[in-house]
Amino acid sequence: MLADVVSRTPGHDVALIVGGALLTALLAQVSLSVPGSPVPITGQSLGVIVTAAALGPLRGAAAMGLYLLLGAVGLPVYAEGSSGLSRLMGATGGFLVGFLPAAFLVGLAARHGMDRRPWSALVVFIGGQLLIFAVGVPWLVVAARLGLAKAIDVGFLPFVPGGLIKAAIAAMLVPLAWRFVDRRDS
Repeated sequence: MLADVVSRTPGHDVALIVGGALLTALLAQVSLSVPGSPVPITGQSLGVIVTAAALGPLRGAAAMGLYLLLGAVGLPVYAEGSSGLSRLMGATGGFLVGFLPAAFLVGLAARHGMDRRPWSALVVFIGGQLLIFAVGVPWLVVAARLGLAKAIDVGFLPFVPGGLIKAAIAAMLVPLAWRFVDRRDS
């Protein structure tokens, strides 16, 4: 894990987890409304996959858990500065909750070195994005009382290009970070 380069104590781990939650909160503020959808396009999922790849499965999932908790208790960390338990339980809540399994599985793949080369990282990061949708779309069906086809139309299809772009950005950044670390250690 990239974090293992700097993490030598439990205090380091806590700082990395807080940093991952804050990165996701910062990227959540990069937000565009999607006409006809209760779900905005945000940078959050980029934060999720980069954090997970850097921190690994447990610290990555912990960072996302902290992010969800910060928003649930009222800090304005969700998209467009929103917060609250009602936001977490509403139409966008499933996408937020999907950050937990996505972070764990992307972190697990990174632990096995799948984040070190751009093409394998891209596959992992696309998988992480899809996992977020796999939780978010069914949640949207229930929370917004939409049919599955409508939920796919407003909660998945408009987000595919952005998800691919975010996965590609992460697939360039994370292997580049590994090259920097490997060079530094040489």
